[in-house]
Amino acid sequence: MTELLSGKKILVTGVLTESSIAYGVARLAQEHGAEVVLTGFGRGFGITAAMAAKLPTPCDVLELDVTKPEHLDAVADALDQRWGRLDGVLHSVAFAPPSALGGGFLTADWAEVATALHISTYSFAAFGRVFGPLLAKSEHGSLIGLDFDASLAWPGYDWMGVAKAGLESCCRYLAQALGQQGTRVNLVACGPLRTLAARGIGGFDQLDQVWSSRAPLGWDHTDTEPVARVVCALLSAWMPAVTGEILHVDGGAHAVGAAPERS
Repeated sequence: MTELLSGKKILVTGVLTESSIAYGVARLAQEHGAEVVLTGFGRGFGITAAMAAKLPTPCDVLELDVTKPEHLDAVADALDQRWGRLDGVLHSVAFAPPSALGGGFLTADWAEVATALHISTYSFAAFGRVFGPLLAKSEHGSLIGLDFDASLAWPGYDWMGVAKAGLESCCRYLAQALGQQGTRVNLVACGPLRTLAARGIGGFDQLDQVWSSRAPLGWDHTDTEPVARVVCALLSAWMPAVTGEILHVDGGAHAVGAAPERS
């Protein structure tokens, strides 16, 4: 059987631990034939490099702080020299200062909110701008971001929820802007997963309880594989007419007010 991502050249951001969604994507992408490069920065760069060494095929890590235009340009140049194109990019980047989470919606100041929006929302558009020319050289270029259902207010999520709502709108505008060159832009909205990023959300345990009781298919907050599979499907050529979409991988919790009692 032909591998799903045979020959694909893919950039994956956001790998910090083996429980990271991005790590699951990088591992699965390699297992399906892709060549992968990771990014990291600052004190986390060494951690990402250690994770890269644990992948089925150890890979390179490029330095990328998404708030620095010179880093974005340098990564794009490095990938152009290495591959001459990009088939896929996973944007797995989100951050809000602690004061903008956990009940800080009305007390966070603009500088803190601006940080959350810059890293979690604007950087997705920056990816489209900087990596768009490389994705245009692929027959089935795909830019994917990770989302959390922004249609509702969640306990403790506060300004990150606003940032995710902006990300969803950004996805639609990027799909419009990059569609003429054949690049697809989509989001995968995950259920709550116990990743390093989730530890900074004060209301995570409440979110976990909601999903455990509501998701018709059930939900395992420790298993990133279902999300990684959907991301890899979007990175492949199997979904050529899907763009501007938010695919929910959450056990169905987004679709129901309450799940029926399990037998």
